[in-house]
Amino acid sequence: MSIISDSLKRIKPSPTIAVTQKARELRAAGKDVIGLGAGEPDFDTPDNIKDAAIKAIQSGDTKYTAVDGTPELKKAIVEKFKRENNLYYSTDQITVGTGGKQVLYNAFMATLNKGDEVIIPAPFWVSYPDMVLLAGGKPKIIKCDEKDGFKLTAKKLEKAISKKTKWLILNSPSNPTGAGYSKDEIEDLAKVLIKNKKVHILSDDIYEHIKYDNFNFFTIAQVSKLKDRTLTMNGVSKSYAMTGWRIGYAAGPKDIIKAIGKIQSQSTSNPSSVSQAAAVEALNGAQDFIEERSNAFKERRDFVVKSLNNIKGISCLKPNGAFYAFPSCKKLLGKKTKLKTDSEFVEKLLEKANVAVVQGSAFGLDGYFRISYATSMEKLKVAMERIKSFCENLN
Repeated sequence: MSIISDSLKRIKPSPTIAVTQKARELRAAGKDVIGLGAGEPDFDTPDNIKDAAIKAIQSGDTKYTAVDGTPELKKAIVEKFKRENNLYYSTDQITVGTGGKQVLYNAFMATLNKGDEVIIPAPFWVSYPDMVLLAGGKPKIIKCDEKDGFKLTAKKLEKAISKKTKWLILNSPSNPTGAGYSKDEIEDLAKVLIKNKKVHILSDDIYEHIKYDNFNFFTIAQVSKLKDRTLTMNGVSKSYAMTGWRIGYAAGPKDIIKAIGKIQSQSTSNPSSVSQAAAVEALNGAQDFIEERSNAFKERRDFVVKSLNNIKGISCLKPNGAFYAFPSCKKLLGKKTKLKTDSEFVEKLLEKANVAVVQGSAFGLDGYFRISYATSMEKLKVAMERIKSFCENLN
């Protein structure tokens, strides 16, 4: 009899982390691998945020804190929502976790019963379905067409909702596609949700500030009457280049926030006191670097998308935000290339061209692959040349 739990058997390791680890191992073995798999800004954490952490350490701010966040950080989060999203919360409607991933995991663990359905538009961030499964819920995957910009439509949402639906996950701008929902698109979805009063919404806004081409970011709680049924998750990892600091947060109904805190009290307890002090400075301090870095990401996006669309057999939509491209490789799969799946395409690309990307099937949509352009333009230029050469020599 195996000692491993049945719940663990329902899930798989994160494909994005697996690709990143494989790239590290190949580089350690002397291979000149360019890793385009990780969802991590290549920029450094700004100095004022580092200085706040150093000050916290020197001041002895190294003890346990309140389980779900310090009063100072909760206040900074309240002000952030008010300033940037026109959303008003009290501090007892805020929770802070060890990264946005933990906040989402805690939310599912705190709310899902066996058989509860969670609607997940595909392509999706790889961890959503597995977290739902670990919590005993049932992922209900709704595939979103490329012709709709990989976004969920009101018609598809209405059809997907059942008596067992407890949550809808919305991620805008999206990982893996970079697709962003317009205000009108969110309002169309909201009309469906307003009619279905038992469905809660989990809005993953982690890429809020990384946006392009005058795309206006809106979160569903601010443009609908659904604030009382919405958990709005965000964090400092992407916008402030603080992935390793592990601070995520969410705002929502008091009963859900309290339940999340209860789960956290029996798992990790509080996030790092030093990281929380740094996050206060991130939210309250200068914000001008965010636009500067988004402009740098935009330059990379434009180059990558143009380069991909100039490769025979590859096509790619232009993302609204985040730092991912989600090109199609469908035309390169089949008898001529002897590649049957996007997984085989990705494996061969790494083997033959030393470029690490992630297969689209890991995100719930076959025939695509995800590129993270959160790396230097120099590396991207080499990577695009390698991908082009690989694709053109498949036949």
